[in-house]
Amino acid sequence: MTVHAASAGRPVPAARAVQQSFDELGRSLRDVTFCVVDLETTGGSPAGGSQITEVGAVKVRGGQLLGELQTLVNPAQPIPPFIAVLTGISDHMVASAPPISAVLPPLLEFARGCVLVAHNAPFDIGFLTHVARELGHPWPGFEVLDTAVLARRVVTRDEAPNCRLASLARVFRARTTPIHRALDDARATVDVLHGLIERLGGLGVHTLEELQSYSSRVSAEQRRKRHLAEPLPHAPGVYLFRDGRDEVLYVGTSVDLRSRVRRYFTASETRTRMGEMVGLAESVIGVVCATPLEAEVRELRLIAEHKPRYNRRSRHPERGVWLKLTVEPWPRLSVVRQVLDDNADYAGPFGSRRAAERALHALHETFTIRQCTQRMGSAPARSACALAEMRRCLSPCDGSAVAATYSAEVERVRRALLHSPEAVRRRVATTMEALARQERFEEAGVHRDRLTALVRGTARSQRLTGVSRCPELVAAHRDDAGRWQVHVVRHGRLAAAGVIPPAANARDWVRALRDGAETVLPGAGPAPAATAEETERVLRWLETPGVRLVHVVGEWTCPVAGSRRLLPLLDPVSSRSGVGAFDHDGRYGNRTPRRTP
Repeated sequence: MTVHAASAGRPVPAARAVQQSFDELGRSLRDVTFCVVDLETTGGSPAGGSQITEVGAVKVRGGQLLGELQTLVNPAQPIPPFIAVLTGISDHMVASAPPISAVLPPLLEFARGCVLVAHNAPFDIGFLTHVARELGHPWPGFEVLDTAVLARRVVTRDEAPNCRLASLARVFRARTTPIHRALDDARATVDVLHGLIERLGGLGVHTLEELQSYSSRVSAEQRRKRHLAEPLPHAPGVYLFRDGRDEVLYVGTSVDLRSRVRRYFTASETRTRMGEMVGLAESVIGVVCATPLEAEVRELRLIAEHKPRYNRRSRHPERGVWLKLTVEPWPRLSVVRQVLDDNADYAGPFGSRRAAERALHALHETFTIRQCTQRMGSAPARSACALAEMRRCLSPCDGSAVAATYSAEVERVRRALLHSPEAVRRRVATTMEALARQERFEEAGVHRDRLTALVRGTARSQRLTGVSRCPELVAAHRDDAGRWQVHVVRHGRLAAAGVIPPAANARDWVRALRDGAETVLPGAGPAPAATAEETERVLRWLETPGVRLVHVVGEWTCPVAGSRRLLPLLDPVSSRSGVGAFDHDGRYGNRTPRRTP
């Protein structure tokens, strides 16, 4: 373990005593000692068995460096190849490192009396508190500051596309580039923290309390419009902000319409764009919904319909991208924008064309079906391409491919798309290990990203297809007030929602709800009858603990060896390396649909 005391050789000047005014009551930021921490781990969750592999900490006060702590940690388990590629930390490097039981006490002593700071604090502090609890070590009552949360309130989209540490380090010109090593990332976080404090100082934020509760200043124009929330009820639903031309500016949802809309006119609203939107708004329309799930679904549908300029997400559900295994004498893979009812096999939708192309490359690296795009008859007579000479294609173009052999390869591709990408995972893992041995980590990272894109896309497809093929599914859940919320789902689309009245006969009431539900026709191919995001919202609710299946027409199934089983391995890597994510956090529990091999 390496501990550097910055005061060695040169004294740190004592803080100058300053008489505080009433406006400065609180702990001045120049007097607060911050301990910025960063961890590297074997995975994304301590509850799942992941362990710490490196600890870095930097202590600062008043802009002065007081000390640093850095050490590798022996996790007592192999480091996954994906993590090794991401961080550069190998099993050999941590073999002689101390265990976390020997690292935690000096780390806590180093941070004693400090405010703990981390970028995405739930991750780093969550690991430390979990380890302390397992070791029976008392956890000090640290105050915690999350630079990621603070940056979202301060940094605009024009400055940075997101609030990841690497993006913020560029905005604030950090002296250290974050590279997924604990001490370097902690040093970069220090520069980001100082940049945020410097910027907020110009806005009158001078104490720790003000920093912790900072929000954008409320303009007089915002305060004058508080009356727009008064007609709205205290009920779940969707709200629409409209301007003077009746154009929809923003669509949102809440379990309490009036309380939520009121927040747009107070200091609770911290987003700069929302302040701008409120300045343009002339009216707010509320749509009361029977249940929170109905409100979420209506929100998605209204955003897709109106495409409000102040909504960032869900505006273009039609832009989904799919992987298609074509139906022709010599099938091939193709990236398409639309699912047709043509008996072809589809996987997706992927979040972007780039993600779909990454998945396509992973499949082409594993299987030797053709990659050319021209149509071929059953007996083509063309020249072989370079891929055929490299034995990366069975070469049907020159007539040398045996139809039965090609069909068998197509079946392997179909299985990877629809059931299990295990063959792709094995091939990519072998390639990555070979590249890692040659220290070609960037190339290994490319293969990792391709596999991640494939697993995410096929897992999403398998999850959506399972419920989309179910003609009708009725489920109920008891809410906090003891009422039963009931939803009718047809081919992945919410067809009806309601709450059973206290004196009603539940069986008759549910039958009436089904009779009055929207008629839904199945979508083309594997696509749900709704948008993918709506069906995922419905699935998340179906997987909520306590939901009971009331009635099912057809079968709700998913593959036993499907792509979802690989997500726990890939998620910690992709979430820290910037690969996009989709929601998959639900668990089937006692509502697990029947699974097919």
